[in-house]
Amino acid sequence: MNIAFFLLPKKDVVSVTLDSTLRQTLERMEYHRYTAVPIIGKDGVYVGTVTEGDLLWYMKNSGGRVTFENASKYLLKDVPLKMNIKAVSIDADMEGLINLAKVQNFVPVVDDMGRFIGIVRRSQIIEYCERFVTRDVPVPKN
Repeated sequence: MNIAFFLLPKKDVVSVTLDSTLRQTLERMEYHRYTAVPIIGKDGVYVGTVTEGDLLWYMKNSGGRVTFENASKYLLKDVPLKMNIKAVSIDADMEGLINLAKVQNFVPVVDDMGRFIGIVRRSQIIEYCERFVTRDVPVPKN
């Protein structure tokens, strides 16, 4: 099985850049109802993933300097990322993808230059596996 089978392409993925403001990032996440989104560099390289927690902890630890009201004055590049959401290469094997999907809601996928090309959602992998499990499960006899 090829990772590309599960790929949600870049054009369909909600993402942000390092130059996005905290307000833009929060609004984007709220609008799409996501708790985490990939960060893409200017050169298209996958930089990391920002979570709601990253943004909230940054605001909390700012000593009152960063608020919801002035969040448009602060850039995402200044927010420390607490989680290291790893990407896989489009050429990676399924075992590597599944191992990451066990601990990440989605797995960013990159090309051989590290450029972001999309994500694989954990739910897609589970749905795929479910088809095999339900198809092969014997019907209980009473």
